Amino acid sequence: MEKIIKHSVTLPASSDKLFDMYLDPILHGAIIGGAVTISPIAGSEFLAFDGMIYGKTIAVVPKKYIVQLWRGKHWKPEDRDSIPVLTFLPDGKNGKIELTHLDVPEGDFDNVNKGWLDYYWKPWKAYLEKVMQKAEKRAA
Repeated sequence: MEKIIKHSVTLPASSDKLFDMYLDPILHGAIIGGAVTISPIAGSEFLAFDGMIYGKTIAVVPKKYIVQLWRGKHWKPEDRDSIPVLTFLPDGKNGKIELTHLDVPEGDFDNVNKGWLDYYWKPWKAYLEKVMQKAEKRAA
């Protein structure tokens, strides 16, 4: 049986910037620490973590949301593709990402849930804080 993951994270950048970062293969890769294949074009391939996660970007509403199909390399053939939906919202001077990740295989639910925290939200926040520190040093 498939499960649903829901996260809401506020990061120190505008929602527009967060949206752009997610769809930029270089910035996305810098955040997660490895090469990423991604594009804002519906139907385009998605690949991350040396192929451990792969799929397609199936819908993009600029600066609002991204819908993808994902599979884990180790998932069983009978496991359905999961569907992460990322919604980007302003939150004061910050941006908020609301994630609803549908159809996560029950056998991999804990790993995928923890993976969002450990491989996306925490490193993304650290990346943005590092960028902000560099900008502050240049301004000083």
